[in-house]
Order: sequence, then C-alpha cells, then structure tokens
Amino acid sequence: MKRNIMMMMAVLMSLGMMAQTQVTEFNPGVAANGVNYALPKTVLKVDASAIKVVYTPGEFAKYADRYLHIGGVSAEASTLWEITHLDVYQEGVPDTTKVYTVKMKDKTVAPMAQLTPSGLLVAVNTTTDFSPRSLPEPRTTKHKLEARQYLTEDILSATSLSKMAELTAQEILDIRESKNAIKRGQVESMPQDGASLKIVLDELNRQEEALTQLFTGYADTTFVVQTFSLMPTADVDKEVLFRFSQKLGFVDADDLAGNPYYLTLKDQHTVILPDEKEAAKRKIEGLVYNMPSVASVTISTLQGTIYEHEWPFAQFGTIDMLSPTLFNKGATTRLTLNPATGAILHLEQ
Repeated sequence: MKRNIMMMMAVLMSLGMMAQTQVTEFNPGVAANGVNYALPKTVLKVDASAIKVVYTPGEFAKYADRYLHIGGVSAEASTLWEITHLDVYQEGVPDTTKVYTVKMKDKTVAPMAQLTPSGLLVAVNTTTDFSPRSLPEPRTTKHKLEARQYLTEDILSATSLSKMAELTAQEILDIRESKNAIKRGQVESMPQDGASLKIVLDELNRQEEALTQLFTGYADTTFVVQTFSLMPTADVDKEVLFRFSQKLGFVDADDLAGNPYYLTLKDQHTVILPDEKEAAKRKIEGLVYNMPSVASVTISTLQGTIYEHEWPFAQFGTIDMLSPTLFNKGATTRLTLNPATGAILHLEQ
C-alpha cells in the first residue's frame, strides 16, 4: 500500500509542470489520468487503562497482629482490578461514498498530495504527521522477595508454624534494633565511610522487608490498556461501550459480571446540511473536503458521568470544495486536513 501511495505522489509531481488538479467523483472501472483519494468517516476511540493487583498472603499472615502488631492483614489471596484513566480520541477510516479522483488538466499545475496508507487525503503541497497510535504492552511489576534465604537455623528447625512466626518476628525486631544502633553510632565495628554505611543499611532494609512479607504478603501489579471503538451513524443513547469487573477486569459487553460503561453521543447539528435537490445539483469543481458537525460525547457508569466533551464527526456533516484557482500554475497553496474528520486544519497561500 505504501509503495502505491508513493507512486501516486510521484505521478502527481512528475506531471506538475503540465497540469493543474481537476477533481471528479470516483468512477470505478474507469481509468483516470490521476489518482484517487478518500475522505474519512470518524471513529471514536477510547483507550481504557487499568491496573490489576494480585495479592498473595504471607505464610505467617494470621500471626501478623500477634507478633508484629500489624492489623488488617488478610490470609486470603485476592485479585482486584481498577480503571485508572480513559483516553478518548478519534481516527478516520475511508468513507466509500466520498472517493474522488484528482485528474490532470492542460496548462495548469498539479499539487503534491499526501495520503495515509488507507488512502485518506491529509495534505496538499506540504506534508503532515499522521502516525497511528501505538498502545503500550501489558507490563507486570513483581514485588515478591525471597525471604527464606534470611531465615535462621532456629527458625527453620521450629516444630510449629506459630513458633516459626514468633522467631521470625523476633528476627525482624533484631534487625530494626541493629539499624537504629548503626544510625546512632553505637556499634563496635562502624562502617568507615558513607558509602559503606549505605550498603549495610540497604542490606538490613532488604532483610527486614523480605521477612515482613512472610506476615503481610505481597501484591503484584499489572498495567493494561484496552481500546474500544465506535463509528456512529446516528445519535447513541447509553450504549454499553464496555463492561468492567473489579474481580475479572474487562469482560464482554453482554457479560453481567461487569459493571457497564455507557456511551451517549448526540449530534449538535452545527452544520447546515443540503437538501436532496441541492445535493443532486452539486457539481464537483474543486478539491473536496469535509465540514464535520460537532457532537457531544458522554461516558457514564451507574454512579454518574465520568467524561464529557464535544467532538467533530465527518458523517454528521457535509462536504465542500476549494476553488480550483487555489492550485493554478504558480500557486503555492498549502493545505492540511484532519485525518480523522477530513476537515481543513490549515490553508495557506
């Protein structure tokens, strides 16, 4: 596809000294001296970011309060999901009802056209960045520490879990006492410099944290992003965009195990649409672009609204044309279009 687009651009540029752009509606099966381009329909995209927290209890969990006075420690494994962020944006896909042919006309100059890989027109006589978004890969952060390497012989030889927990708690208290003594300079063999002192304290901290995990457990976190899309053709009233469960994460839209995230979209009719007679009389006489209509977008849950914004949508609007004289021989007109809506972003002569 990219090779074909480059060839299209080359054709336009190589004929640039002979002809000016003339635009007609695309006629399938008829060879045209030029190149075809499309205008987009607008797709609404929602990237939902979530974190999964998997809690693994420590083997001494039920003794955390007794020996270390740490309350509220669960002895049951659990998984908890949470939505952290919604990123709403737009992309464009070719509208098969809005495909046009840029033809050559004698004694005029053809512009350089930049197309996306899907054939959408995004720039004329200039270039613009239309790189697609890339989603981050799921990533997991592990928090488990290897505590058994710090267990003493007395702990390992204890005959009951309760006794092992008691001796481990005493080891933790001894480590804390050693750290305090070092910080106060109350040990016989003090580290000779700041770097050595840091190494000793860091190791004691690792030992304390690892042994404490035997009581408090640990939680691994996984970050994920899932994308949901909608290409509306009319107003949308509280359509289920996705469902999300605190225990299962993202689930199917019809899975009642998840709580619904609703999407409501209403065209604000910010563009006056031509009636059928006007549309039938319209002649394609210049470069065609979209005039999108603005729609309000709301995302809500059972608890209320969590997102509100207005976005332009190509399919709710109409088309218009730029005067062919803008691209006469010798003209330096530069044009960029929004790849998601087909609207003019920048026009400069």
